[in-house]
Amino acid sequence: MAGGISESVIEEVKSRVDIADLIASYGIQVKVAGSSKKACCPFHNEKTPSFHINDAKGFYHCFGCGESGDAIKFVQKMDGLTFVEAVRKLAEQCGVTIEEKTDPAAAKRKRLLSLLAELAAFYHRCLLKTKEAAVAREYLKERELDAETQEKFLIGYAPNGIATILKWAEKYGYTAEELADAGVIKPPSGRGDRGYHRFGGRLMFSITDKRGRVVAFSGRQLVASKNSGKYVNSPETAVFRKSSVLFGFDKAAGNIVKSAHREAIVCEGQIDTIRLHICGFPVAVASQGTAFTEEHVSMLKKAADQVLLVFDDDAAGHKATIRTARLFLEADMPVKTVSLPGGDDPDSFLRSHPKEDFQRLIDNAESIMSFQVRAESAKEHDPSAVDAVARITRSLLATVACCKNAVIRAGMIGEASKLLSLPAAALNEELEKMRSEPVRAAARHAPPPVVDEPDGWEEDECDGFADDPGDGFEGTSAAAAEPPSAAETAFCEFLLANEYDSTLAELVEAHLPAQVFAHDFTRRFVDTWREEAAKGEDMFGAFASSLESHQRGWFDRLLIGSGKTGASQLSAVEILKDFIRRLWAEKLKLRRAQLPSVGIAQADIERMRISMELKRLSQVKWHTVKEMIGGWLQDGTCG
Repeated sequence: MAGGISESVIEEVKSRVDIADLIASYGIQVKVAGSSKKACCPFHNEKTPSFHINDAKGFYHCFGCGESGDAIKFVQKMDGLTFVEAVRKLAEQCGVTIEEKTDPAAAKRKRLLSLLAELAAFYHRCLLKTKEAAVAREYLKERELDAETQEKFLIGYAPNGIATILKWAEKYGYTAEELADAGVIKPPSGRGDRGYHRFGGRLMFSITDKRGRVVAFSGRQLVASKNSGKYVNSPETAVFRKSSVLFGFDKAAGNIVKSAHREAIVCEGQIDTIRLHICGFPVAVASQGTAFTEEHVSMLKKAADQVLLVFDDDAAGHKATIRTARLFLEADMPVKTVSLPGGDDPDSFLRSHPKEDFQRLIDNAESIMSFQVRAESAKEHDPSAVDAVARITRSLLATVACCKNAVIRAGMIGEASKLLSLPAAALNEELEKMRSEPVRAAARHAPPPVVDEPDGWEEDECDGFADDPGDGFEGTSAAAAEPPSAAETAFCEFLLANEYDSTLAELVEAHLPAQVFAHDFTRRFVDTWREEAAKGEDMFGAFASSLESHQRGWFDRLLIGSGKTGASQLSAVEILKDFIRRLWAEKLKLRRAQLPSVGIAQADIERMRISMELKRLSQVKWHTVKEMIGGWLQDGTCG
């Protein structure tokens, strides 16, 4: 049994699928060749067919590249799906019912998927037919997105106010609670409050998962407002996690597999992705309102062998390009970049240039080493100065260090040597030093929980974390050259991976005052992150430029670490709550360690009180944690 699907059901699915017809349905020309059938292999580039299909056995084999398998494996490879996902897709196509175990959570997910699919159709009808949507239709006309594109990508319009959406839900048998669970409305909070429609008055883009099912929405502002962001995205729900969804992947996966070099294009937004698809580049995907993660890379690697990054040619775009490239290099995937001229993005470029011009840019794509030298040099007043060269070199080597493929890594060192006019041997020596630096033990983006304290409060029994009065908290004498603690480093990496997130910014503002942080670097970093979230524009370019050389090294390591998202089922909000507990625990332990060790009864009482607070902090629910923090802020604990 696999994923709750019995072997008999799997065999029934395979027996009902005509493998030749399945392969042909992906646009592959299948020809009869004696007792079998042939095609040009979709998994490698060839002109003479060596891909043999055996209908009777339901099996394929390529004598050119060695790929072989059955219908399920073919769908896995072509669509970038897991085994279970491929079985379910084929079962739906050939009419095999998969009996689901009684699982309330599964039933809820199925209900939410049904709601979202019907709601996407409703939004699309509103776009086409309502008077209110005239501004949306005009916007799409200006952006040259025709009716066929609107239908293919399920673009719609969300009517203003909550009344219309509640009326729609009642008509189709859904409740306000289910709309809230789907992230569509904010439910009423009390008497006289009807809640609000999260996407009201916005142009709607349907977000689909790997199987093409609508799981979320992204709403674009049509009338400028200072009180609302340009885009509003669905919150994470039972069927939607940002880190597991790539916009356009369900449409791009098969095209990536069939492309000559199995190359995917990664861009920044929905409209860029759509423009690339309709202009003859249907291998484009974009992350959904978040930085690229290891999970995104893993998804893409199932279909692609290499990637082309097409991000904005500004400071924020450069930072995102380098961070994302490092993730792909870690996954053993070669990376190139395309920088569009004149501040264009893919959408604006392809609306003003023939697609052949974009293809030429792809054909002449820049290596990540060349791109990074150019981007890092632009930050320096004098790129040829010794200290500037050192900073640029360290940043490049941080990227090289991410690459696990020895051959690719050697090529990158050779190219960096030429670009920087430095001996390859010297670069290799520095690279080895960098790779041998102690790796901090903090888990990436998922801090360890606060360890429960036993009933005693003696210093050597209280917990598994050493109190360190010299770790840089305000009022202590930590050396300025010491980097931030493991927990603060991991926290900064988490923030970098979740830039511009106003929900997280509110939590940080409310529960993590600057005095909680041990290190001045962390305080400056968090202040910059808060300002960036408030303004919605890149602030870290200026922050990086203001750093001293050793601090710049810390920042470069944060950029590397920010992409290494740990495999966590928690949402970003839940992870942040864990960080808040962890950082406050460190603050309390420092306060306890600074108390006189002997001779003062009041200090003993205070030490016991703090130990009890630490134990309680690790055990209580979040609403109680908020109350505890409120008390600490009032009594001066964070002072």
